[in-house]
Amino acid sequence: MDKKLMVILGGGESGVGSAILAQKKGFRVFLSDSGALGDAYRETLKTYRIDFEENGHTEENILTAGEIVKSPGIPDSVPIIQKALAKGIPVISEIEFAGRYTNAKLICITGSNGKTTTTSLIYHILQSAGLKVGLGGNIGKSFARQVAEESYDYYVLELSSFQLDGVYDFKADIAVLLNITPDHLDRYDHNLQHYVDAKMRIIRNQETEDALIYWVDDPLVTKEIEKLKPAAIRYPFGEKKSDHTAAYTENGKLYIQTKNKIFNMELELLALEGMHNVYNSLASGIVAKLMDVSDEQLRTSLSDFKGVPHRLEKVASVRGVQYINDSKATNVNSCWYALQSMRTKTVLILGGVDKGNDYTEIEDLVRSKVRALIFLGKDNGKLHAFFDGKVNEIRDAGSMKEAVDAACELAQKGDAVLLSPCCASFDLFKNYEDRGDRFRECVRRL
Repeated sequence: MDKKLMVILGGGESGVGSAILAQKKGFRVFLSDSGALGDAYRETLKTYRIDFEENGHTEENILTAGEIVKSPGIPDSVPIIQKALAKGIPVISEIEFAGRYTNAKLICITGSNGKTTTTSLIYHILQSAGLKVGLGGNIGKSFARQVAEESYDYYVLELSSFQLDGVYDFKADIAVLLNITPDHLDRYDHNLQHYVDAKMRIIRNQETEDALIYWVDDPLVTKEIEKLKPAAIRYPFGEKKSDHTAAYTENGKLYIQTKNKIFNMELELLALEGMHNVYNSLASGIVAKLMDVSDEQLRTSLSDFKGVPHRLEKVASVRGVQYINDSKATNVNSCWYALQSMRTKTVLILGGVDKGNDYTEIEDLVRSKVRALIFLGKDNGKLHAFFDGKVNEIRDAGSMKEAVDAACELAQKGDAVLLSPCCASFDLFKNYEDRGDRFRECVRRL
């Protein structure tokens, strides 16, 4: 084992950022990807003169590493990781690695749904308040690369369960835990507790001066917090005021109570629509007040935030039908929030790579709000097995154009067409962004 050799597995945003940071910190660096690298990442590695390989792993180079930084998309079950662990080589995430080299205050957000919106909103609030703040993790530029090349006082990090799996000594100064609903169960042996355990790693190493912000109405979250008894100061938020809630709604306003002060704001002034976004705004508001953002600045930021692409994004209204891109809804709970916010009859486009989904959660909303279902995927068998007979009109589509054309035919004036797939996108698209981009293109051609 060569302590000075840092091996990076995966050559995307996370891996290339980790390689740059490792090189800057004096390690010999070798990056290996089982597939082809993107052109921009390949050029970056050449510019930095970092050794790399693509389209396969050379075991003798990898298994002499002192440590391996693994990209979040690589499961522990792949053979090269199993061999490394058997040899006693530590395998960590980019988040763990980069966290060693920054003294910035770390605001970390996780949850099955809403984490990108909440992360982006917190970043918007802090940046608008004039703080020197970076945005990273599961969103934006690699955290490791920013630690290598920038000098921020604060980082707002969106952390997925896959990123949290590889953290050990990393500590969040402020942890935000939005919710936990079944997701990625294919990666967690179809065992919900394994997924819950990964999410709860966000409170790992928190101390008495740190903050834990969480949704008190989520039974899984509250049960785990009672069980784990974290040392951090707790700031629960919920829909209604109770003995301990730091943020809540009442009489058409949201209230945030920290440090013996109460901030309030009319719900109708929030930039984001829907009850789930009220929760995201409550969580973000607690962070803002803990960071001493003024009431006036917070009010402005909560009312002028532009939202996140591919998340309930209004694309266009065509012949009286509103088309909405929610391609980021890669699990059932995300689709539930989207359907709940619909005010009109809806044609719903579902489908893709099923991650062990249980569609029961959206059944009532589909029955009450959905005029027609369109299944967009290579294998729609599971969707048919669940939904056949529950909606009058169901169509299959093998491409986005086919799906949008069918939706256009089925929707009536005043309806909405909602792309909220419940599934990953890898059967027909590069990723959820590609899926959403294609939806936009097809809608604009109607």
